Amino acid sequence: MEYKITTKNELETIEFAQNLETEKFPNMVICLNGELGSGKTIFAKGFGDAMGITEDITSPTFSIIKEYDGELPFYHLDVYRLDGETSGFDLKEYISKGGIVIIEWADTIKDDLPAERLDINIKIVGENKRILVLKPKGEKYIDFCEAVL
Repeated sequence: MEYKITTKNELETIEFAQNLETEKFPNMVICLNGELGSGKTIFAKGFGDAMGITEDITSPTFSIIKEYDGELPFYHLDVYRLDGETSGFDLKEYISKGGIVIIEWADTIKDDLPAERLDINIKIVGENKRILVLKPKGEKYIDFCEAVL
């Protein structure tokens, strides 16, 4: 099962992420994939803003993970630089801390991802237009998608 959403600009991508945030739950994992510049960090920013995070949400490319305080803890990961090697941090620990985990470039560590999660592939189809393909993995994430889409 998958869902496709088209956004025409960054603002619509942010608004879509904010809409998804309304149904968040503890230990939620969202895996973002897409080429460079597709809007992965824009999505994370929109989701985090809706959680009440006032800090500027930026890509954690060099630090791998940034932690923010909001309605729930927010863990924003960018695993691009790991080249598939996750021994440097305990992903399972972050997933079980009761917060929201958003992982950019998640396909690079797919063997370490939890079986239940929401995969979002972002495709560039124009200068600002994006198609977001949501693939829920597990009943909880299917229910989540049904509730917000």
